[in-house]
Amino acid sequence: MKRLFIATLLAMAGACLNSAYAQFHQMPDESGLPGKRGTLNVRNAQYPRLLPDNRMEFKVKAPNAQKVQIDLGKKYDLTKNAEGEWHGITEPLTPGFHYYFLVIDDVQVADPASESFYGCSMHSSGVEIPYPEGDSRFYMADVPHGDVRMKRYYSTTAGDWRRAYVYCPPGYDSSNESYPVLYLQHGGGEDERGWATQGRTDIIMDNLIAQGKATPMIIVMGDGNSSDFEKELLNDIIPMTEKKFRVKPGRENRALAGLSMGGIQTLNTGIPNLDKFAYLGVFSSGWFANPNPFGVMMDSEKYYDMLKENKDKYNDQLKVFWLSMGGKEDIAYENCRVMRDRFDKIGIKYDYFETPGGHTWPVWRESLYQFAPLIFK
Repeated sequence: MKRLFIATLLAMAGACLNSAYAQFHQMPDESGLPGKRGTLNVRNAQYPRLLPDNRMEFKVKAPNAQKVQIDLGKKYDLTKNAEGEWHGITEPLTPGFHYYFLVIDDVQVADPASESFYGCSMHSSGVEIPYPEGDSRFYMADVPHGDVRMKRYYSTTAGDWRRAYVYCPPGYDSSNESYPVLYLQHGGGEDERGWATQGRTDIIMDNLIAQGKATPMIIVMGDGNSSDFEKELLNDIIPMTEKKFRVKPGRENRALAGLSMGGIQTLNTGIPNLDKFAYLGVFSSGWFANPNPFGVMMDSEKYYDMLKENKDKYNDQLKVFWLSMGGKEDIAYENCRVMRDRFDKIGIKYDYFETPGGHTWPVWRESLYQFAPLIFK
């Protein structure tokens, strides 16, 4: 009886805390400051603030600093007032998620006023710019929801425990149905959390599935920071998925896609393993044009040779070979252009999609939104 009483008290306390938390986040902004608190601000942080024209206003307390900047891909110098606060306003930003950093006396750090996101090879800060009125594709909606699960597995490739994030579609737990699988990879400087958090994969897929635009599917988001991604995927991630989840077997039920580094991993793994994948998606990526500015050694010719020798086989068996790019401002634009020229000369069929935004998460969310309805049809 005593245990039941304690359990009841704990349940009541939890309910009160959840209610208080919900009320806190529903409270109007009564600060009297211009604009609105950033949606990714930590609790009680009033800055950064979203202004009506999608500019972001920053204020940072650093009285002893000599120079403070905001780095949003472009650096903005902040100005200091008599109270030791540094202030500045950005140019209008494109809708969606953007990483940013504080740069204090030339040292790049995460902003303690923001939630943290692993990107750019460190914990970064983030701002979310609202999408235009009526564009609800990337927001929670009153539709059936799937969920994202974290799965740990032992990697024979790494000789260590690793983890993947797995999206299961609405109704997965209440049915005995099996599903096709999209293996979806992040970019360089990110990890398996990228698509699940910055990418809003579950929200995108829930909305597409509810509208009948995409086939219900499982999406596995693995850690591409591997000494041998191809081996990790084929020997560890896929076997784990097929053991732990109800998935349909065979290449016709597997897709592989990724952004930037993950796009190259998609090319390097998907092309030699046509017997494993029927759908490939390459977002903001392409083999480095030679010479490349990063000094990266990449034997892309062996993949072009595979395509040349079996052109008809690739064209027949790749049900979707889809490339996307964030416009000419995308840092991978030239690589992709050169690669597409080579594909054209060989005679490889592919689909190409371009949207403004550069090498950023708004482009990759859009890419997933466009790619997912094409697969498993």
